[in-house]
Amino acid sequence: MRPIRARISAGAMAHNLRVARDHAGGARVLAVVKANAYGHGLSRARRAFAAADGFAVLTLEEAANLRLMGVEQPILLLEGVFGADEIAACAELDLWPVLHHADQLDWLARTPPARPLQVFVKFDSGMHRLGFPLARHAEVVARIRALTGVAGVTLMTHFAQADEAAGVDWQLRPFLAALEAHALPWSSANSAALLRYPAARGAWVRPGIMLYGASPFADRPAAEFGLRPAMRLMSELIGVQTLAPGEGVGYGQLFHADRAMRVGIVACGYADGYPRHAPTGTPVAVGGRLTRTLGRVSMDMLCVDLSGCPEANVGAPVELWGETVPVDAVAAAAGTTGYELLCALAARVPVEDAD
Repeated sequence: MRPIRARISAGAMAHNLRVARDHAGGARVLAVVKANAYGHGLSRARRAFAAADGFAVLTLEEAANLRLMGVEQPILLLEGVFGADEIAACAELDLWPVLHHADQLDWLARTPPARPLQVFVKFDSGMHRLGFPLARHAEVVARIRALTGVAGVTLMTHFAQADEAAGVDWQLRPFLAALEAHALPWSSANSAALLRYPAARGAWVRPGIMLYGASPFADRPAAEFGLRPAMRLMSELIGVQTLAPGEGVGYGQLFHADRAMRVGIVACGYADGYPRHAPTGTPVAVGGRLTRTLGRVSMDMLCVDLSGCPEANVGAPVELWGETVPVDAVAAAAGTTGYELLCALAARVPVEDAD
């Protein structure tokens, strides 16, 4: 059997939820488990986050699966309903849709649910993605409060730069100022805002990436916040080559040896979810020792420098990311984010429980 595999720790995920709760300061925690729990498995996330106050997903299918798994907490639909035909399912499954455009209000007015719904109403405070214009807050809130199909309202927004130097103040201040008169609960904090900006907590916080042990910040590692990596992507050396000075390795011969050196061939490539654009120098661990990738990542294999691993031979364990090599370090080298790498784990990679 091909040796690549991912090991996922529900214990680490549960620990990270506790870290999120510590930062929440009394706010309730919605664990974001969209995209198959960022590649970690919805069922595993349901068990690991059993102590969460609620869950946030993208689709009705994800929400229905959580209910079938026995989840009784609130479930928020982050993009709301995509048609009037989905309103009945929200009532049946007791889901909380996000309302962010006028058509959704029209659907609720024309097709009221069998029982009134709790809803989150999203306002655009500057990200310019989803949400009602903040300037229209009075008419939007008034209309939603008048709908017979609405039982309760929470206001929300989403930050564009919570993980950057610009921060959240430029969005949070106008959001709170505009909505203060409504005396309604509100939600704004994603992982970055939860870790960095206590003023953004509100009634509900919505941590995502931090629950899986990765950092939302490019300049601050996850370990700095006490987070534990939940996923280890592991494989083995399946070949060893010796390069003479000047010889290259891999497609395009992007790397050439400047001295005689040993090169390990790892059973992992971009078809497994490893980034094809990861350059020479991307961190990797062989037999527990940090080293680097060499040359271009192939579909099924990549090459690593064995100069500092003289004892490594075929069968030596390799960690692509996890405990020794943070996923964020691999992402930074490849010019992407930990979010993308975790979510991109390919279906062909076997997944094992680590605890």
